[in-house]
Amino acid sequence: AYPVLSDGSLGRGRVFHDASVWRMVRKGGPDGIKVDIYGNLYGAGPEAIYVFAPDGTHLGSIFTGVPTGNLTWGDDGSNLYVTADTRLLRIRLNTRGVGF
Repeated sequence: AYPVLSDGSLGRGRVFHDASVWRMVRKGGPDGIKVDIYGNLYGAGPEAIYVFAPDGTHLGSIFTGVPTGNLTWGDDGSNLYVTADTRLLRIRLNTRGVGF
């Protein structure tokens, strides 16, 4: 994660979250990321969608049980569409994606 400075340049970076432990016990790796209207990040990864607060705190996971590759907001912005192995999943959430 990099802060954007007032002049538009990037400040010193930091590790937002280290997912290496999850990769050791689950199939797949970190991939697509989306953001909701509260600034929470939703990341596709090893067998789940991982949800993080803007500061990097892991808020929870939506487990798929299979390698999970990508995600996008759809419909009115409160549905999260997820590609997970051979599945396309739709998850209705109590938030909306940025841009809706």
